[in-house]
Amino acid sequence: MHTTLLGASGPAIGRIGLGCMGMSWAYDEPGRDDTASIAVIHRALDLGVNLIDTADAYGPFTNEYLVGRALAGRRADAVLATKVGLVVDGSRTMHRNGRPEHIRASIDASLLRLGTDHVDLYQLHRVDPAVGLEESWGAMAEVVKAGKARAIGLSEVGVEEIELAAAIHPVASVQSEFSLWSRDVLENGVLAHTAAHGITLLPFSPLGRGFLTGAIRSSADLPRGDWRHGSPRFQPTEIDANQALVERIEAVAARLEARPAQVALAWLLAQGGHVVPIPGTKTARYLEQNAASAELTLDAATLAELDTLPAPAAPRY
Repeated sequence: MHTTLLGASGPAIGRIGLGCMGMSWAYDEPGRDDTASIAVIHRALDLGVNLIDTADAYGPFTNEYLVGRALAGRRADAVLATKVGLVVDGSRTMHRNGRPEHIRASIDASLLRLGTDHVDLYQLHRVDPAVGLEESWGAMAEVVKAGKARAIGLSEVGVEEIELAAAIHPVASVQSEFSLWSRDVLENGVLAHTAAHGITLLPFSPLGRGFLTGAIRSSADLPRGDWRHGSPRFQPTEIDANQALVERIEAVAARLEARPAQVALAWLLAQGGHVVPIPGTKTARYLEQNAASAELTLDAATLAELDTLPAPAAPRY
């Protein structure tokens, strides 16, 4: 596995990470299999996919427990990331909470669930407009000072917010949705800013919530209860319209004797050496395919071809 640094000073992380949310929440919850998911996390570590990403909101809490069980005895092999700042009310409804007292209490609870005395990356899941970033980020910096996190990061922010936070404490990472059908970070300057300032960019949903793999042709392909049934891009008319985008990715993949998911991930890796996608999977076979995308190099003509893919039908949310 090729590696890069997390933030300006490390540690080293594989160019492909592992998002763990879908192992226990949001995607096919009735199909949850903790034993299989733990095996996937172990296989990821074996492959050098060492950035393991979770959050207290996932479940809530169940995903951190799962990751903690998986890392028992293998904590030193992982660069462990979790998040704070989203609070789940019921199964799907969320609100933001960036109050310093919430952050201080939440890191202790996360460490208990994860079975460790520190995380390598603690991320503010969303900025709470009722609190203000300065207050929240100050509390995040306190977590680092206390030795409970090695570094801190932001999620779903713009350049102004990154600069505001960086004036208080170094920003190691920014996590944003980024893929061949979600390119906001190209347009709002976040990709360029993170590259220029030694900040790791962590694209979540790098496979378009599974759509860019070519495995979803209709809403019938989604498990019952899967949250994507309510997502704008996964409505019947939009799924049909978005197939044109996937077909072009599939054509590139066929030419390169690769999988569509590998093409989508390789395109992201080509956006900069600081870009580390964190695709999620519960299946070892897909994990191995995702990891292998780090070996797939797209030439300039192929990158230009992918750059001209049409915009998706419907917004992200």
